[in-house]
Amino acid sequence: MTLAAIPSPTDAVWQLGPFPLRAYALCIILGIFLAAAVTEYRLRARGAHKWAIIDVAVWAVPSGIIGARIYHVITSPGAYFGEGGDWLEIFKVWHGGLGIWGAVAGGAVGALLAARQLGMPLTVVADALAPGLPLAQAVGRLGNWFNNELYGRQTTLPWGLEVHEMDSAGRPTLVDGEPVLRPGLYQPTFLYELIWNVLVAGIVVWLDRKFKFGKGRAFAVYVMGYTLGRFFVEMLRDDTATHIAGVRINVFVAALVFVGALVYFLRVSGPREYLVPVGLDAPVPAPREGDISTVDVSAKKPAAAAIPSSYRVVTEEQFRAYQETGAVPDTDESVTTPEAVDAETDDESDVAAPDGTDDDGHDSDTTAAGAAGRADDR
Repeated sequence: MTLAAIPSPTDAVWQLGPFPLRAYALCIILGIFLAAAVTEYRLRARGAHKWAIIDVAVWAVPSGIIGARIYHVITSPGAYFGEGGDWLEIFKVWHGGLGIWGAVAGGAVGALLAARQLGMPLTVVADALAPGLPLAQAVGRLGNWFNNELYGRQTTLPWGLEVHEMDSAGRPTLVDGEPVLRPGLYQPTFLYELIWNVLVAGIVVWLDRKFKFGKGRAFAVYVMGYTLGRFFVEMLRDDTATHIAGVRINVFVAALVFVGALVYFLRVSGPREYLVPVGLDAPVPAPREGDISTVDVSAKKPAAAAIPSSYRVVTEEQFRAYQETGAVPDTDESVTTPEAVDAETDDESDVAAPDGTDDDGHDSDTTAAGAAGRADDR
């Protein structure tokens, strides 16, 4: 006798006249907006211009979708190139088939292109994105619940998941007008990953506030946290997937990506990076209280959406001083241009400076963006 269970929706698609509204796509879109809002807030706090995230998203989101699709096709080739497969299905994303690993890789490429156009280091974008991305993934997992997919093995736990038989169009199989349930209850792996992603976002924010990570290290924390949870969730899943030596391929991918992020986090160091715009007039400091003689009431207000031609990377102290005084920091005092950031390797020269100190520098080109559409998350 089942005392408790998590029900699953019977509708994953709603018809709005001739247009189908898919629950999965809606969840992914909402997740993207949530990630964009968080990232925009964090980018502004680091000195980026307003709505810089839009410039990033127009590159990162499409490339993330393409990357997610490519990963799915590579890891599940039988549906497209095997016996009975149809290679034209590759282009029908709405039929399902997106992979988070490809979304991260593709989104990173798009974000890199956007960051270079904006003249800011990719590491700044990545660290700003770090807590927003797992929140977007959490919202996206609700789409799997609507689709009755990505569940785990059968279980007798009281929070077991009811799963309906669904067709490729996202509609339930009906018998005598009633949706058909699969026998038994299943591990709600979508819910496990949803909860874990929210926790990862919280951990990233907490650690970033405490240690003020720079050089992409906040993003590395997100990657380590996400892959750690994904490793164990994959062990519970029982849906169709490519296996290597009897183990789901995503278990290997999660382990490898975790190790890569850990190595990066341990090898790369540096303070949080802040941005000072290049190609804009310096901000006029607010007058002190009572000093009305310095206020020019006839002056025109500067354009609210002014976009700099590029940015210079400065320390937090230099950034705060720039905000207060409007004085651009001295270029001889730890200021790095975006071009110099792009030119950095993982380990810079160990040659001592004239004063006897060492100058160590590292850079990262790691970031990500979400993907949209109804799909399996491989």
